[in-house]
Amino acid sequence: MKKVLLGMSGGVDSTVSAILLKQAGYEVIGTTLNLFPNVNCCSYIEVKDICKKIGIDHYILEVKDEFKKHVIDDFINCYSNCKTPNPCIECNKYLKFGLMYEKAKELGCDYIATGHYAKTEYSEKYNRWILKKSKNNKKDQSYVLWNTPKEILEHIIFPLSEFESKDEIREIAKEHNLSVASKPDSEDICFIPDGNYKKFLEENSDIKPKEGNIVLSTGEVLGKHTGLYNYTIGQRKGLGISYKEPLFVIGFNKDRNEVIVGTEKEIYKDEIIINDINLLLFDKIENDLDVKVKTRYSTKEASAKAAQLNDNEIKIVFDEPQARITPGQSLVMYIDDIVVGGGKIKLF
Repeated sequence: MKKVLLGMSGGVDSTVSAILLKQAGYEVIGTTLNLFPNVNCCSYIEVKDICKKIGIDHYILEVKDEFKKHVIDDFINCYSNCKTPNPCIECNKYLKFGLMYEKAKELGCDYIATGHYAKTEYSEKYNRWILKKSKNNKKDQSYVLWNTPKEILEHIIFPLSEFESKDEIREIAKEHNLSVASKPDSEDICFIPDGNYKKFLEENSDIKPKEGNIVLSTGEVLGKHTGLYNYTIGQRKGLGISYKEPLFVIGFNKDRNEVIVGTEKEIYKDEIIINDINLLLFDKIENDLDVKVKTRYSTKEASAKAAQLNDNEIKIVFDEPQARITPGQSLVMYIDDIVVGGGKIKLF
């Protein structure tokens, strides 16, 4: 019997994943990552009770130090340097598909699994294991998985990959008389449960309110800001300035402590560079490659050409200019429903 270590948060997705894996004949071991004091998705007692009811063992994996290093510190560092991070992507790379995979090997497991909506399979066309979108387009989470080490794709199972509706998942939980069937989805960053990232930064870093100028790209001063971290690319409301036409945040000058604003046409980009790249479908992009790209989890895909500049950078040229491109966010490339890879959007 094949063994699988399943990451369990106490939510309905990971709970139903345990049921499906067990039904498929796997020996399932549940694990909950102890990431950050007092902010885990549920109590460990609750998860242990779920595992006991399903009939599987459960371990708590202590990774607070690693979580601080790879996720919290990165989150703070990004905002310190005028970037907008996606902490879930860092957590997936270093913890769920990093340390959890190492723990799985210690326990003699053949696979690791999570409740993500995505799919892994072997592709004869590409002669390698690939990461694909799930059938549930509304819930697909392949975007946050682009940084998964490609060498472990064949050891990852996503039990929810074939489900087209979250209602189906909840129904399975109901059939097994599990209270998580009606548990709401978690939308917030796990270590900022109240959603107030500005307060978190002020209380956990050297980032504090610091007044500076709001300027046009020409240098003309239009007003004052309350701290660079309080503003995001594309922001229009709450700037406290007046001008002859609507203005949006288009960038930052950290050295001068300036928020740079511009007109609507200035929030569009024809091309960008991504770095810290991770390619899953190819070892290297040899020529201009036609891809679909997402510049944020919630944005629609856009057509573009990708050209690899070196081992760490790819140039993306959009077929049509794209708005609100934000340094620090991830750009993920697709061919059809297959993840080509991705990278972090560089500062302009």
